[in-house]
Amino acid sequence: MVWEPAVSSTSALPAAAVLHGELVVPNVMVVAIASGDLQKKLAKTPNEQKRQFYSLLVRLPLCRHYSSSQVRRGIGRYVVSKFQSVNAKYEDFLKRRFPRFYHLYHTFKEGVKLMLQDGKEVQRIKMKMFSDGMQYKDLPYRDMEKLRQFRRDIMKAVPLMMISIPPFANYLVFVLMYFFPRQLLIPHFWTPKQQVEFRGLYHSYRVRHHWPVLKGLEKTSQRVKDGQLQSHLKNLCAKVQSGANPKVSEILAVRSLFSGPPLGIRRMSVDQMRHASPLLFLTPRLPGFLIGRRLNSHALELLQLDRALSRLGPHQLSESELRQACYVRGLHSNALGISQSREWLSQWLQVSSALKDSEVSLLLHCIVFLSANYPTAASRH
Repeated sequence: MVWEPAVSSTSALPAAAVLHGELVVPNVMVVAIASGDLQKKLAKTPNEQKRQFYSLLVRLPLCRHYSSSQVRRGIGRYVVSKFQSVNAKYEDFLKRRFPRFYHLYHTFKEGVKLMLQDGKEVQRIKMKMFSDGMQYKDLPYRDMEKLRQFRRDIMKAVPLMMISIPPFANYLVFVLMYFFPRQLLIPHFWTPKQQVEFRGLYHSYRVRHHWPVLKGLEKTSQRVKDGQLQSHLKNLCAKVQSGANPKVSEILAVRSLFSGPPLGIRRMSVDQMRHASPLLFLTPRLPGFLIGRRLNSHALELLQLDRALSRLGPHQLSESELRQACYVRGLHSNALGISQSREWLSQWLQVSSALKDSEVSLLLHCIVFLSANYPTAASRH
């Protein structure tokens, strides 16, 4: 083994040597570089030896250990671990000393996680729509339902999120969560018990408008000139009011009345629109032209959702998805079995699959026709 000096000049690196054509650098030189002792010598070293020297330093374990990127990652991991440790101690303190406040805090934290997950999912769907040139009506059922629900949730959540931005304002949010959970929070921030309770309250509010909707239809039937259609509409209303469930054929027999005057989505009386708005959880306290526009928009969205569900097949839904689908369409199915819920949803889809966009008013009124007495209970008015 022959050792040759790397350079012959005294201005070169005395500790470096070439072994069989390879530059060999002792580890002590790595330490010397940090002190800057070799910088002047490196300036006088030929370019080729500089390149070999630095190339070798990059491969040395000591240099890799102290690289700036690894230092940054190490600091980041340290900060995250410290933050997680402090947060765990804080949560443990709340859990022991303030269990009710901890329950609110935990619910809020989990709700934020769910919202962020939904946001990522919505972003994925939007990117897919853009890249594939898809329209909303062409989306699969689950993607369409995710967009619909997220849009509603975010409209309600934005004011509360804005309140929580200033320092320590999140404590005000916890107070609001405690006293006004149903009015201010979206289902992400409800406890399982609250979800059951609040959904029941919202449904009871919707049920209170069944009777006014039916009475409005009876009153409107007097303006129908076709005697046969007038008779069909009166019989349909009377059947529902008596506590019976109408057949799909009986509902479709009056479909022509709901595409234009007097019961088209934009041709109904303002009073009928106000009674129908709560069926979709819309406020009736708006000018008549705005109520008509919102009813048309939400009813068309529901019709498109039905078409996507028909393409998927209602049998593909999980139990939670099935119950949510029934709830959106007017049936609170918590007390019903899975088979009853599927049967009801199948009847609903039979009606919606036969309707055109211009007949969405009938779909809106089906919330009353199909759900008021299902399966056997009398209508609550």
